[in-house]
Amino acid sequence: MSFTISKRAFLSGTAAAALLGMTAGSARIAVAAAPARQRVPKASLRARTTPLFRCPEGFPNALSGSPEGLWVGEQKLSGELARRYGVPEPADLGECAWLLDWKTGEVKRTVRTESRNTSGMGVGGGYVWMVANAPPYGVFQTDMESRTVSHRQVPLGGGGTHGAKYRDGKLWIVSTRLRGILRVDAASWQPEFMIPYDPSKRHHDMAFDENGYIWLVTGDLQSSRYAQGRFGLDKYDPETGERLASLDFEPGSADPHGLEIHEGEMYSCDAGIHPGWPVNDSPFSGYVFKVELI
Repeated sequence: MSFTISKRAFLSGTAAAALLGMTAGSARIAVAAAPARQRVPKASLRARTTPLFRCPEGFPNALSGSPEGLWVGEQKLSGELARRYGVPEPADLGECAWLLDWKTGEVKRTVRTESRNTSGMGVGGGYVWMVANAPPYGVFQTDMESRTVSHRQVPLGGGGTHGAKYRDGKLWIVSTRLRGILRVDAASWQPEFMIPYDPSKRHHDMAFDENGYIWLVTGDLQSSRYAQGRFGLDKYDPETGERLASLDFEPGSADPHGLEIHEGEMYSCDAGIHPGWPVNDSPFSGYVFKVELI
């Protein structure tokens, strides 16, 4: 079933009761059924976290895997964000993508980018794709020599992002304005498909497992300190957008931001920055950690 909706209705998140079509320039984008209307199994899966190693100096807020190692995206706070969180203004606004050894965390390569307040990244096609969650927003396509190749806004509305992954020529973007995971062709920059997520949760990065399913970081929106925080993951079918399962982290777990799945193992990172919390309130701030089902 498909029908045409207005851009205003799409951006407000009110038009996704089934697979539907939308004209976006010359493209037609399909939107998956809204999660609130799906019969999702009650969360029965649980997980614990195990810290592995600290990231380089800064707030690690994005992960992406590769055969060479684990890529970590640096987040810096500047301007109004620096004042809000009470941190010093950085001398250099550029944000790095670090390639780390999977086991030791040793830095193997550094790519400098023009991204700001990075909150997600993808690596693929010979590039690092850093997504900015503060002005000038957008996606910074950067080559391995730290040269900016392109800077483009998230299609269908721009705004901030909380995660991204590159897969088979497509960039999957967790868009905060659209409240969903948007699949974009990385070459043409045409939007193709969107999976709305549950607006009652906080969402961050996403990753693909070995069977091609999407796992999306979730959390509560009400907590004011780490001790009250609740974290988890939602699992989606990338073809239909159906939410298949939910997973809760055990109390006392690290606060997930970035997400990657490599050789059957799930990795995340605790940025140390969480809306409404003091900086580094989590005891695992700055760590890459493993997520294990129990």
